[in-house]
Parts: sequence; C-alpha cells; structure tokens
Amino acid sequence: MSHEAHEPETPHLDFKGTTPYEDYVKADVLTHLQHTLSDDPGEMVFLVTTQVMELWFTVIVHEWETAAKALRQDDVPVAVDALKRSVRELEALNASWKPLSGLTPAQFNSYRAALGEGSGFQSAMYRRLEFLLGDKSASMLVPHRGAPRVHAELEKALHEPSLYDEVLRFLARRGHAVPEDVLRRDVSLRYEPSAEVEAVWTAVYSGDGRGEVARLGEALTDVAELVWRWRNDHLVATRRAMGAKAGTGGSAGVAWLEKRARKSVFPELWTARSYV
Repeated sequence: MSHEAHEPETPHLDFKGTTPYEDYVKADVLTHLQHTLSDDPGEMVFLVTTQVMELWFTVIVHEWETAAKALRQDDVPVAVDALKRSVRELEALNASWKPLSGLTPAQFNSYRAALGEGSGFQSAMYRRLEFLLGDKSASMLVPHRGAPRVHAELEKALHEPSLYDEVLRFLARRGHAVPEDVLRRDVSLRYEPSAEVEAVWTAVYSGDGRGEVARLGEALTDVAELVWRWRNDHLVATRRAMGAKAGTGGSAGVAWLEKRARKSVFPELWTARSYV
C-alpha cells in the first residue's frame, strides 16, 4: 500500500469573499490606479514605472529608518542587515529605468503634455529618501503645503537626524573622534563634509577591515554607490528623452540632474579612501 499523501489536483478555489492573496496584497487596488491622460499607448508604461518607483522609495525609506533606529540602539547587525536589504532594493529600483531608457523625444512628447506641471522632484517619498541621506532643504516642503498629512511627515523627517547623523553619533559613542560641532549640528540643514569625519573613516579603514564598523562603512558605501547610479541613470534617461529642455514642473531638467549626479552620498566615506 502506498503511503504517499494524496495531493489535490487543484488548490483551494472557493472563498466566501475576496481571496487571502487580495486581502494581503491589495492587487485590485494597485492595478486600478492607472489613469492615463493621453491617447498614447506609451503613457501606460511611463505611469506604471513611476508608480513602481514610488513603491521602491517606500520600502527603501523603511529600511533606512530601520537602520537608523538600530544604530541609536547600538545594534549594528540589525542596521547592516537593513542596509544590505536596501542595496538589493536599490538595484531593483535602478532597473526601473530600463522600460524608459530608450524613449525618443517624439515618443516622450506624445504624452508629455499630460504631465502638466507634474515632476519627479515633487515626490514626497523620494524627498524623505533624500532627507535620510542628509540632503535636507526646508524649501522642498513648499510643494506639499496643500497635503497636510504629507507635509507633516516631511516636516518631521526634516527635523529628525538623517541616517548618516545616526552613523556619526554611533561612531562617537564607540570612541571615534567625531567633532562636537558635527554631533550638535542643526539636522534640518544639509550635511556638509568634515575633515575630522574624514579622518575618522580613514582610521576605520586603516584598521581591521573585518571589524564591525568597517562592515558598516562598506554597507553604507554600497548604498551610496547605488544612489549615485540611480541619479546618473535618471540623468541619462532624461537627456535621451528630452535633451536640454526645461523639465516639467519648472525644473531645470538635465542641468538640475547633472548637478545632483555630481554630489557624493556619505562624502567622507569616499574621500577617506585616498588616505588609507
């Protein structure tokens, strides 16, 4: 007699209401959020890709907030795990440019007017992501004054320490010579590089490369590299689709993106390498 368990030919199909999958994922909501504003068939992929980017922004912000909280508690393994997850998520985010990377000017112009004054720099979740990287600017709250909940979340993020602020405070608690003016800086302002912080990272990288702090530094560097790649991929896709025209929403378009692409994330982690 066979003792093999009998496997049903089909999974359970009969549910009283919506499926457990729908209850968890809310797929019906997600797949009915696409309302194109032109007759061009290419607009759909632009809209969906942008929505997918917003979802990746959301999960990456979650990871970096998790890492920041862990560092406040001196829990480096949890922080590094969150940063490593965010690296894989950043890779997926960056791959989102693929569907848009081959846009010609004619293809983009066929639905560009539908965007009106809409522009990616108006993304509140992306702004929270940038704030966590230390790129703070109170003026970037202005576009969101008409959305009280979003504005309040951004204002809270503006006045909270960035991920890098938490890293430097952690290093100070570990005995590294992070200067007081950096530790006590106004965290609502953009982070500016410090020669003393550069010296701290130089010392870290000149020591035990397998140590906990060095591993944290490398996880942060992986994040910084992929953010830089994201900015450059954005620049290239925009340059290909619209050249040097002014961007939607009154932005400077390619010129603004070029300026962003030149900025280093966690700057001393890069410059310190010259002195190791």
